[in-house]
Amino acid sequence: MTFGFFDFLTLFGSLSLFLFGMKTMSEGIQKFAGDKMRSILAAMTSNRFAGLLTGFLLTTLVQSSSASTVMVVSFVNAGLMSLTQSIGVIMGANIGTTTTAWLISLLGFKLNISALSIPLIGISFPLLLNSREKFNSLGQIFLGFALLFMGLDFLRGSVPDLETNPQMFKFLQDLTGYGVYSTFLFLGLGTLLTIVLQSSSATMALTLVMCNYGWIGFEHGAAIVLGENIGTTITANLAALVGNVYAKRTALAHSVFNIIGIIWMLFLFRFSLGHIDHFMVHFGLGSPETDPTMIPIGLSIFHTVFNLTNSLILIGFIKYMVLFVEFVLPSRGKRFERPHLEYFSSGFLHMAELSVFQAKKEVRKYAELAHRMFNFIPSLIIETDKKEFQNILERVSKYEEITDRVEVEITTFLVKISRKQLSNHAAEELRRMRLVSSEVEKIGDVCFKMSSLLAEKKKEKIYFTPAQRSDLFEMFKLVNNGFELMLNNMQVSTLEARNNLPKANEIEKSINGFRDQISDAVILEMEKEPTHVKSAFYFNKLISSCEKIGDAILNINEAVAGINIE
Repeated sequence: MTFGFFDFLTLFGSLSLFLFGMKTMSEGIQKFAGDKMRSILAAMTSNRFAGLLTGFLLTTLVQSSSASTVMVVSFVNAGLMSLTQSIGVIMGANIGTTTTAWLISLLGFKLNISALSIPLIGISFPLLLNSREKFNSLGQIFLGFALLFMGLDFLRGSVPDLETNPQMFKFLQDLTGYGVYSTFLFLGLGTLLTIVLQSSSATMALTLVMCNYGWIGFEHGAAIVLGENIGTTITANLAALVGNVYAKRTALAHSVFNIIGIIWMLFLFRFSLGHIDHFMVHFGLGSPETDPTMIPIGLSIFHTVFNLTNSLILIGFIKYMVLFVEFVLPSRGKRFERPHLEYFSSGFLHMAELSVFQAKKEVRKYAELAHRMFNFIPSLIIETDKKEFQNILERVSKYEEITDRVEVEITTFLVKISRKQLSNHAAEELRRMRLVSSEVEKIGDVCFKMSSLLAEKKKEKIYFTPAQRSDLFEMFKLVNNGFELMLNNMQVSTLEARNNLPKANEIEKSINGFRDQISDAVILEMEKEPTHVKSAFYFNKLISSCEKIGDAILNINEAVAGINIE
């Protein structure tokens, strides 16, 4: 019997169905969890142990350590998480990925779970048609679960057995005769498979099936499992290529963590496998060394013990890991270096609900950037040194370029997320963020125009009167009050932001009232002192610009509160 092209397509299709089921189940869980998942992510910033637990829960939910670590790289790149915090989350993600092996070992091989797949689809179908979001998400979870195990069952059925196809995977059996070198060969095979499939879960599924059918033994299956831990770091490193130095450090820390674990495990490899074999025999499970059907359980134990032990050993050395990666990847100290969003083109979009959380944080960072840009304007007014004045102008110009680029990137990212399956709450947040992003970009444009006006004033050697300076700084103070409330509203709940709307309206009215008062005073001053016409022109332009920023701030406050978002 030969293994033809059609058989290969069947095998590939079975693996694809397995991955699609996992993706569907993951998206359903994300939608069902909603704000609770975002609350879990908020716990990342507490301490290393909370980070470890967060990484474990997150990876258990999304069933992908690659997706979790890409998300962590994204957070670090955006300045939302420190390198120390990110390492704890990555450690937890490595432990969380072991749940896939247990799911397959306990249910995929021991129970005829595929027989339940069709009834589960029958349950999921009316739930998917239900208009209530929670029921719809629950139906998606059931559907994903059914497809996952249908794919696993098809995978088992499409894999050729060695009795009728001895030529199949003969090269794997040939690789087992090189003693200790065989361990390294299978470790490399596990790494390669994970890089190609971009999923340690898929590699684990293939490994368990191969072991269950006796293609490879317990020892070599364990070596492939170790290789998966290296291969899964590749995704995070690819995501970090377009990130800043902090993102690259996070990806490197992930690789260092896994490599250190694999090094010490290789020294204890046979010792560990022997103890697992003894443990399973002692509790009447059967020996994975002699019974191929016991290998999946043995590998699940090995995978769990390895990742759990490695995390518990190295969690106390996070500080030294940070020092090491900072030494290997020193900061270039760029004056204008700022986290950017190009990493969004990586695998992060696989987690649409979590992407909404990330985008919300990024939009607030974007607003903070505009606030910093606005605070350069007072410096331009009081600066007398020509060189320093020019430096500030250059910084404003650089910030203008950044705000324009970031606005495009955020908008593009939000559009991409909107094409995914999202909860109604997440879709609503996307609409708000698109409006907020547009308003922040307007603030950046106004600030740039204000800096250009001040540059022209400097060139014409026009000076503000003491009274004009005093009024300008009073207006800047009012606008800064608006910025502070706006930034606060962007990180609190929608209800709290809505409760703050009266205060936001009050600040905007004070800005408008001060502008009207100043306009009348400017006309009177020009009538008394004709020599102040030019300074009054620039003064009035700056005051009007501040009023425009006040309008944009109010629009942002209303958007985050869920008002006037159309």
